[in-house]
Amino acid sequence: MRLPDPSTPGGRRVLLGWAAVALAVVAVAWYGWSATSGQVRPTVTGYEVRSDSLTVVGYDLVRPEGVAVTCRVGALDSSKGRVGAVEDDIPASGPAIVHRVVEVRTSARAVTGVVEACTRVGAG
Repeated sequence: MRLPDPSTPGGRRVLLGWAAVALAVVAVAWYGWSATSGQVRPTVTGYEVRSDSLTVVGYDLVRPEGVAVTCRVGALDSSKGRVGAVEDDIPASGPAIVHRVVEVRTSARAVTGVVEACTRVGAG
């Protein structure tokens, strides 16, 4: 493939088009990286409904090292109504990826366990 000749108007347009595409790719990559870096992300790894009053939820938490986090872990019934919830405090010490197992006391039999939200401690 021959490169366009920059001394012709058509060649300049092609080169400017390539430059614009390259710039757009860099901008999208930068935005994606900046929007997700430093985020706190929980992922439920499993749950067990042990009784009408207890559900155990396991989850992995990805967070920046040295950041304390509080996660709200809940249990839902078949109508997706919350039947129990507990705050799980993860201290700043420790690795960036943490596995947690939390017991959630319930007011009725749950059918699933969830991590509703995780927030940095001290974040406004």
